[in-house]
Amino acid sequence: MSEKKDEKQADQTPVQPIPDKAIDSPATRTDDDPPAVDVAHSSGVGRWAEAEGDQEPVQIGERRGMFGPTRGQDTSGYGGLVTPTLLPGASARPYGGDFDVIADRLGAALTGAVGYDTAVEKVVIDRGEMTVFVRREHLLAVARVLRDDPALRFEMCMGVSGVHYPGEEGRELHAVYPLLSITHGSRRLRLEVTCPDTDRHIPSVVEVWPGNDWHERETWDMFGIVFDGHPALTRILMPDDWPGHPQRKDYPLGGIPVEYKGGVVPPPDERRAYS
Repeated sequence: MSEKKDEKQADQTPVQPIPDKAIDSPATRTDDDPPAVDVAHSSGVGRWAEAEGDQEPVQIGERRGMFGPTRGQDTSGYGGLVTPTLLPGASARPYGGDFDVIADRLGAALTGAVGYDTAVEKVVIDRGEMTVFVRREHLLAVARVLRDDPALRFEMCMGVSGVHYPGEEGRELHAVYPLLSITHGSRRLRLEVTCPDTDRHIPSVVEVWPGNDWHERETWDMFGIVFDGHPALTRILMPDDWPGHPQRKDYPLGGIPVEYKGGVVPPPDERRAYS
């Protein structure tokens, strides 16, 4: 009986109020209202530390709510949820397996050139993958070493992807290069380079990996990263006169009005708010 009584008492633990649950008031506003954070639930912080051990994550922002309502009441009930935007932090040696072999050889090869500590910002080992963050002014030197050194021989660059982190001040734009070494049994490595939104320039790697020609054009088209030295950096998906870069997170949500059997569907940002 005593155990059942304890369980019943535990179930009656008070729960924090959720914004927009009852009425729209200063205490229960939508997720885009800063006071809502005062009574919000947090998510994800403890689970990351448990999963990644001693690796300290880097918080670059937070997301409020679940479905992103910006006008009217949040009918989902998740308006008070606050989820931090976390990126994995730098990993410490030893990395384990081939990762240490790659780091050691890359460091030795760069010693006579720019120097490993000068060229490499940090190394991140996350989910069984290795990412080497390279300072953009040394990207070409690192790329040539990774391609030409016999102990590395990353002959193939599988493209370049852009990422936009508006909350990461001074390094809002990332260019990510997945590399593949056929010589060493399909060994894989990822290079990542950052640049600030106020200076969107990263050197082109087309002279090292010519197949990146179209990939850099697409990343420029979608994110606005200028790849210096590219032979013909023009749009590849959008029209040449298209304003802005559609995959940036600050790109407007609206679109072109659509007509359907006499009815007009306006862009999402021009539709009415729910009340």
